[in-house]
Amino acid sequence: MLLPNKMKHRKVFKGKVRGPATRGEYIAYGEYALQAQGHERITSRQIESARQAMTRYTKRGGKIWIRIFPHTPVTRKPQDVKMGSGKGAPEFYVAKVKPGTVMFEMKGITEETAREAMRLAAHKLPVKTKFLVKEED
Repeated sequence: MLLPNKMKHRKVFKGKVRGPATRGEYIAYGEYALQAQGHERITSRQIESARQAMTRYTKRGGKIWIRIFPHTPVTRKPQDVKMGSGKGAPEFYVAKVKPGTVMFEMKGITEETAREAMRLAAHKLPVKTKFLVKEED
């Protein structure tokens, strides 16, 4: 699973995920991409699960890039704990994804294989997605 090595602050505020993506909204490395169509917080477990689905379907052929990283810690308090007494401990990490963010990229395989691999990966994610093909200039 993806985890940050070092953090400036152990606990952070929730914040809002608003507006369209202003960075990371284009295909940078590969030929095919999976683009988010909505706002969502994607956990490191979901990213890893999607990566495994793609890798297994392509039989480790081609190259896969993960364009999102879970930097944000999410805290939870234990069950049956009364109100108050501060914020809970960090439980897991999430990547905040906006509409238009390219999450995964692929290269070195056929379009049909990439489309099916991305479809399998999309089923593991909590956000609607779109398959993109890089335009030739």
